[in-house]
Amino acid sequence: MLNITKKAEGAKLEIGLEGRLDTLTAPELEKSLMENLNGVQELAIDCSKLEYISSAGLRVLLATQKVMNKQGKMELSHVSSEIMEIFEVTGFSDILTIL
Repeated sequence: MLNITKKAEGAKLEIGLEGRLDTLTAPELEKSLMENLNGVQELAIDCSKLEYISSAGLRVLLATQKVMNKQGKMELSHVSSEIMEIFEVTGFSDILTIL
């Protein structure tokens, strides 16, 4: 299960992720992001409550990063050591901006 919270403020969008970002929940996040990215120049994703991420979740983050490269920036914050290890092993730590 994944809970997604959104807070829009002008051209900035803050997303909070809580739970598991996996094969079942990745399409929900992708749909939510793609519906809300129009006009967004700064995307902040809070991963403090993200417990797990699968390859499906990584794919959504990569697709979102590609969109944001064209219109602004995307940053991930409060990434746990477990999630960070997945980013490092997959090479995503070189692609994503992780604070």
